Amino acid sequence: MSDKSPRQSMTKKSGKSLKEKRAEKHMKAANKAAAERDGR
Repeated sequence: MSDKSPRQSMTKKSGKSLKEKRAEKHMKAANKAAAERDGR
């Protein structure tokens, strides 16, 4: 039981962090592509 508690917390935090990080990366990449297209 002791192992389940910390594991769930870590998984939950990691999942959210990973999703947010991925979304940020996608947004940054899209922004860069748009800026480059606009500049050209």
